[in-house]
Amino acid sequence: MANPFSLEGKVALVTGANTGIGQGIAIALAAAGADIAAAGRSEPTETQKAVEALGRKFLSIKADFGSIEPVQRVVDETVAAFGKADILVNNAGIIRRADSIEFSEADWDAVMDTNLKVVFFLTQAFAKQALKQGGGKVINIASLLSFQGGIRVPSYTAAKSGLAGLTKILANEWATKGINVNAIAPGYFDTNNTEALRADQDRNAAILARIPAARWGRPEDIGGAAVFLASSASDYVQGITLPVDGGWLAR
Repeated sequence: MANPFSLEGKVALVTGANTGIGQGIAIALAAAGADIAAAGRSEPTETQKAVEALGRKFLSIKADFGSIEPVQRVVDETVAAFGKADILVNNAGIIRRADSIEFSEADWDAVMDTNLKVVFFLTQAFAKQALKQGGGKVINIASLLSFQGGIRVPSYTAAKSGLAGLTKILANEWATKGINVNAIAPGYFDTNNTEALRADQDRNAAILARIPAARWGRPEDIGGAAVFLASSASDYVQGITLPVDGGWLAR
């Protein structure tokens, strides 16, 4: 019986794969058999070494997702290199922290553009390619703030809440076309985005006290969920936002 979790022969486009969650996902997809196209501002040297050590092909694409300018090029370069694009992981994102009473328009726009607007248009460009191929898998990286409000991150919360909704509407429209659209909501992970929280002794202690697993997540903790949503094992899964949070939302 064929392994429903195998990604042999698949091509995955992962944004923001140079570190953290994106890196963990790219390596997990490669371990399951996929070749990887990694798109982002920083050169994903460590990710490339890890992927190639698994015997998979790797393509680095320079792209700044602060605007929609690179979205079609990123898909085109992936297809030019590999002949197709089967999986899209929308991981690239930014965060800005300030009290809502003082939050600036510039910080609002920067986060909304990168974390929501560009995600939609990159997904649209990917879907047009996927339709030519007979289907594909989209995995959006949402957040616990797709469910909760948080503090001092109004644009991030709005964008990640919007991303959960975007996941649903695209699933509604594309499920009959062979395109699965789902999301993963990471909990509190040890990444660049959470450096300020981990450095704050009081916030760090409060966060750990709320997590049943009693630790921050590691990038490799998210790989299994990504492989599931990228593989044929999830063919009848549409429009979900799957928390990978050590039990945070359960408490």
